Amino acid sequence: MNPEITTNNQQVPVQPNQNTDDHYEVASQWKLMWMKFKKHKLAIISAPVLLVLLILAAFAEFLSPHIPLERFSDYKYAPPQTLHFVHPENGFSLRPFVYDLKEEMDQKTFRKTFTEDPSKAYYLHFFTKGTEYKFWGLFKTNRHIIGLENADAPFFLMGTDSLGRDLFSRILHGSRISLSFAFLGIILVVILGVVLGGISGYFGGIVDTIIQRLIDLLMCIPTIPLWMALAAALPSSWSPSKIYLGMVMILSIIGWTGLARVVRGKILSLREEDFTMAARLAGASNFRIIMKHLVPSFASYIIINVTISIPTTILGETSLSFLGLGLQAPVVSWGVLLGESQKLENLAHHPWLLWPAAFIIVAVLVFNFLGDGLRDAADPYK
Repeated sequence: MNPEITTNNQQVPVQPNQNTDDHYEVASQWKLMWMKFKKHKLAIISAPVLLVLLILAAFAEFLSPHIPLERFSDYKYAPPQTLHFVHPENGFSLRPFVYDLKEEMDQKTFRKTFTEDPSKAYYLHFFTKGTEYKFWGLFKTNRHIIGLENADAPFFLMGTDSLGRDLFSRILHGSRISLSFAFLGIILVVILGVVLGGISGYFGGIVDTIIQRLIDLLMCIPTIPLWMALAAALPSSWSPSKIYLGMVMILSIIGWTGLARVVRGKILSLREEDFTMAARLAGASNFRIIMKHLVPSFASYIIINVTISIPTTILGETSLSFLGLGLQAPVVSWGVLLGESQKLENLAHHPWLLWPAAFIIVAVLVFNFLGDGLRDAADPYK
């Protein structure tokens, strides 16, 4: 029997609500967070963009048409090639193609330039054979997702650099270094921030004073000069992997202070709660109380802080590598790739050297928008 209500002496049946799960009154905590997150349109757009960036970084060898150190000496500073679908003679084609590049000399500036040669067209193919590489360092293969059947033909979607290396392939490989740098640095930031912030807030006293004064010292020093000073102190004789780890340590040692302040404030408000006292009376150790009971109570805030801090780490690595104090060639990262655009002359004649900056901007915006969406979703009752 459906419930009925009386209106003007008439009984009207009330239809049961078929979508009660969509109402805030009966929705679970995770449902409320998802409903709040969906309202942040930029965060919804950023999530799949971030997934694409991670896929590009994970499968860079397979997705790039060339390997990052492969040189094409005849095509130095070649401009980006345009994908065509309409051939002057054959008409429309579902298979895209590129025209050959013809080198010419500018009679006014005596500078070599490249123009398309419509007499030669090269069609793109999937899963083509190219230069051999070691996929994930596990096994050797020469398959690339896209490429030309003629290995000597030019195929540069984003142009080439001063040594004739394909910029698109180098950007994909650089995304692996830059993004992994950010995630590895954030892991160390979380460990330092949560542990030191938890100790400071839980124990208080002289321990709290020492940690807070250390945080004040690190925060009062300008970030960029401190980064530069520590990066310059790294021995030049170190291998690229050691320089990579050293850079991660430098940015982590400086970047944990903000998270530690947040953790300290949260634990100060939670350490006198009843559940904390119950755990203490049950014989739980101080470390277990902090990590098992207190930290999970505000884990959402840690996730948000981490998401917003990732762009800072990416920009830190990019800035130091761009200035020549961070990662150096032959390591391929977005900052290293941007280093070639330092000269105004190169930038004026070869603007495609700024393509790495576009990827950096997209990555930073994606993490910022995603962090904003997670911050709003963390408190769905607002």
